[in-house]
Amino acid sequence: MTDEFDDDIILSELPDDELVEQIFDDLYDGLAEEIAEGTQILLDRGWSATKVLEEALVAGMTIVGVDFRDGILFVPEVLLAANAMKAGMAILKPILAETGAKPVGKIVVGTVKGDIHDIGKNLVGMMMEGAGFEVIDLGINVPAETYIEAIESNGANILGMSALLTTTMPYMKVVIDTMIEKGIRKDYIVLVGGAPLNEEFCEAIGADAYCRDAATAVDVARELLARAVHRN
Repeated sequence: MTDEFDDDIILSELPDDELVEQIFDDLYDGLAEEIAEGTQILLDRGWSATKVLEEALVAGMTIVGVDFRDGILFVPEVLLAANAMKAGMAILKPILAETGAKPVGKIVVGTVKGDIHDIGKNLVGMMMEGAGFEVIDLGINVPAETYIEAIESNGANILGMSALLTTTMPYMKVVIDTMIEKGIRKDYIVLVGGAPLNEEFCEAIGADAYCRDAATAVDVARELLARAVHRN
């Protein structure tokens, strides 16, 4: 999406609508410094932190997510885009905290006990953050008790579990069964993902949805959260 004249663009001279379009392009190209500069310019022009987040950063990452899902972008490009998004978020987070702005939702993510693979899980976390979710990342080799303590103590809406090994996949059911035993399963949306998983496995262990990639995870999380809010 970058053109040969990008080096000549002075962000501060662009009107708001063109600056937002440029932020979309710069996110897509993973240009962290430009994202930080564009974010600050919009704030200086009187945009609220929430408006900058939703109309510039989240909207831009949505484009990245769609192209990742469709095979136009690949993991390295998405990691660059997510890193650029973080540069903008570093500026917005303190302001959002001051104004009491609430995230879209809260999700706890982690790779299950016995499994140390984290690229897919990290991508999901980045894409979720890019979509306006607050992400609590527990890392790798996470036991059931840690998942449950984290969702309860952080007031999360969603639990996301990842596994890359066929030998660790069954541990997802251990976590869900533990939630059932504690009587809290219905209080949370449970998403699962990882290369060896499929819809049938998801259904068999009692998860709410199988997410084949990070972009799908964002769409599914939004949809299931909206349904849960509507039910309540």
